[in-house]
Amino acid sequence: MLVAAAVCPCPPLLVPEVAAGAAPELDAARTACTDALGVLAAARPDLLVVIGPAARDGRGTHPEGAAGDFRAFGVDLEVRLGQDRGTPPDRPLPPSLAVGAWLLARTGWAAAPVEGLGVGEPLETARCTETGRELARRADRVALLVMGDGSACRTVKAPGYLDERAAAFDAAAARALGAADPDALTALDEELARELKAAGRAPWQVLAGAAGGAGLDGRLLYDDAPYGVGYLVAAWS
Repeated sequence: MLVAAAVCPCPPLLVPEVAAGAAPELDAARTACTDALGVLAAARPDLLVVIGPAARDGRGTHPEGAAGDFRAFGVDLEVRLGQDRGTPPDRPLPPSLAVGAWLLARTGWAAAPVEGLGVGEPLETARCTETGRELARRADRVALLVMGDGSACRTVKAPGYLDERAAAFDAAAARALGAADPDALTALDEELARELKAAGRAPWQVLAGAAGGAGLDGRLLYDDAPYGVGYLVAAWS
């Protein structure tokens, strides 16, 4: 059963070494992520699953101890998902899960075993919610760390340029995450999300499936678009 969830954005710029001189611009987002992870620890889960968008080679499960790095972003920094189990991982973490692993290490996570799940951004809504229901059955007390960004089209300098629909899409996602509303998350339009380059849509809808019937309350801790990309942080408990 799902007992808690934290929703965080997944840009590598969250890692100060990657952001370099621009690091202070995301200090508020980092603080919100730390607060959200505190809610996960307080829920005393038996299992934590970190979910994030992934390209084809990063999709599927990643065991505890799997490693990732930020060398593609010019920084020689390696992270591990949870505890190092002493066995070489068969493949690296996708960037979104590497950011999640960095957040966990930053907050000293030791509350429960950790696994990762890379989700394909085109995954259909029905499959997302079914995946979430399966995750919720994994243990008596399951927590999720859900990594994902909103639209990438909020300004003319955004990765996807300006799309007038982006602000409304992100506002709907923010309302759903702040209210811990699985139905509203499920209702997010997957085609519109694709057009707006909203990488968080599929992970958020996995969360929606996991949260069905759990009766959790939500708090929106951060909502901004400093680089024209919607970054949202929420905590459910």
